[in-house]
This record gives sequence, structure tokens and C-alpha cells, in this order.
Amino acid sequence: MSNPQSFGSQTVGSSLLFLCVANSARSQMAEGLARARFGNRVRVQSAGSRPGKLHPHAVAVLAEVGVDISGQRAKHIDVIDQANVDTVVTLCDEEVCPVLADAVTHLAWPLADPAGSTVPAVNQLERFRAIRDELTHRLDRLSVDTDGVTRRPGGSLTGDSG
Repeated sequence: MSNPQSFGSQTVGSSLLFLCVANSARSQMAEGLARARFGNRVRVQSAGSRPGKLHPHAVAVLAEVGVDISGQRAKHIDVIDQANVDTVVTLCDEEVCPVLADAVTHLAWPLADPAGSTVPAVNQLERFRAIRDELTHRLDRLSVDTDGVTRRPGGSLTGDSG
């Protein structure tokens, strides 16, 4: 098993894979936000061990910040070409996240499932916004250079105008 690294602790490669269990909320939002930030400089994917359906609140809260993930779909980890993944970011908090081969860099960003069964429906949209904002914050601390994605202590992305 790879050694998980704390958020932003090292350089990661040019291919990011975001993993959680259902691939319906956290990993889908991370994929959309990372694609918007990195463009074609980094290959970005997401998957889960028990994929469900893309959560409508994930689509809604990303649309609020101008990111369209409505065309994304939940995927099983088995459909990912693992040989072409440099960095895996696991987003599971209390669930058991899927794992990949030892050869990849593993970052652990444990975030609570915003659609969790204990979250009252009236609070779900707020939880999705909070997860979106936290993912944005964490992605803001990464930048892209010729060697892949690198943690930036300053916070904003290289070449990011916003």
C-alpha cells in the first residue's frame, strides 16, 4: 500500500485521480474543480469502489461557481487505466476508500460525505457548498509546472487568473 501524505505535502504527477466510495459527490466535485483549474495540463479523473449516480447538489454547487459537471458520470475504479495514474487523492472520511498500486503518490484529503445519511435534507446544500469551498482551497495550494502538480505554499495556482 502507498504511504498517504497529508494534504499538499509533496509534488504530484501529471495525472490526478480522485477517489471516494460512490463517486457521486466529493470526487466528482474535485474532478470538475481540478479540470477547471488545470485545464489540459493535467489529466484529471475520478472513480469509486461502489459508484452511484452524480448527485444533483454537486452539479448545482459547482454551477454556482461557473463549473459544469453535468456531463460527468460515476465510474468504478476498475474502468480507470491505473498504469497512467501518477497521483491518487482519497476523499473518504469515515468510509473505507479504495486504494491503488504502490507506485503512485497518495494524498489523503478526508472530507465528510455531504450527502451522508445523517445529514438532514435541509442542510445538504450547505454541506455541498462547504465541501466545494474546501476542495477549492486545497486545489488552490497546488500548481502545475513541467514536472506535474506541485504544492504552493502561497495558495494560488501558477497561471491562474482568479
